[in-house]
Amino acid sequence: MSVKLVPFLLHTTAAAVMTYGYIHLPDVVANMPMANMKGGHFQFLTIQGLCIAWIAMILSICCDLVPSSSECLCYRANSPIPIVLPGILKSAKRACLMSALPLAIVISVVYWTLLLLLPHLILMADPNASEPTSSSTMPEPQRLPLSTDLALHAAPAIALIIDFYLLERKYPKTVSRYGSFVFAAVVGTWYACWVEYCASYNGFFPYPFLTQNPFNARVAIYVGASTFAALAFMALNALHP
Repeated sequence: MSVKLVPFLLHTTAAAVMTYGYIHLPDVVANMPMANMKGGHFQFLTIQGLCIAWIAMILSICCDLVPSSSECLCYRANSPIPIVLPGILKSAKRACLMSALPLAIVISVVYWTLLLLLPHLILMADPNASEPTSSSTMPEPQRLPLSTDLALHAAPAIALIIDFYLLERKYPKTVSRYGSFVFAAVVGTWYACWVEYCASYNGFFPYPFLTQNPFNARVAIYVGASTFAALAFMALNALHP
């Protein structure tokens, strides 16, 4: 059994970087222990997207280690690996990639855009403060170290894009067109319900741009982000050679 070395190195490195980012998450955000907040770190879309991207990398590693279906057929009699296993792993990886990739794109685009232009809308302020803290005077727990920031908000999108364009075939047009909206709708609805549930206990949202908007505006944000995710995937798939 031969290991696909270059893909294996890409996937293991990406998984390790994402793990590093998760391990170095702060225990205190906005002067509040995360353990005291409903949902903890998982109320952040970033962390949910990180987990899905990490699972995609782990499935990719499994695909790298398991022979392809054609290789299994070559030595079927002596192979302890069921012939159907490579196909199952590959299908699971591609299904996971279809949700992980657009989600990572949305997270990276929204996060870095707001961080550079309007940091008070993305960096969680002290809920006891009367006004959002400016970026220049923001407490240390609010702004992540650059290495952790990149591991959380850049590495997943970069790794998934490289994996998709260099190691994966493009999705059929019908799957891209309809499947992307289905996945985006499911993920978007799940997160919208989850973050609203957490905020009903915490009294605030993990992102200031949600806290500062009424319910109807938040619904528009959820719908807009989900639509952007679906369109982003369709565009990436269309550009795939």
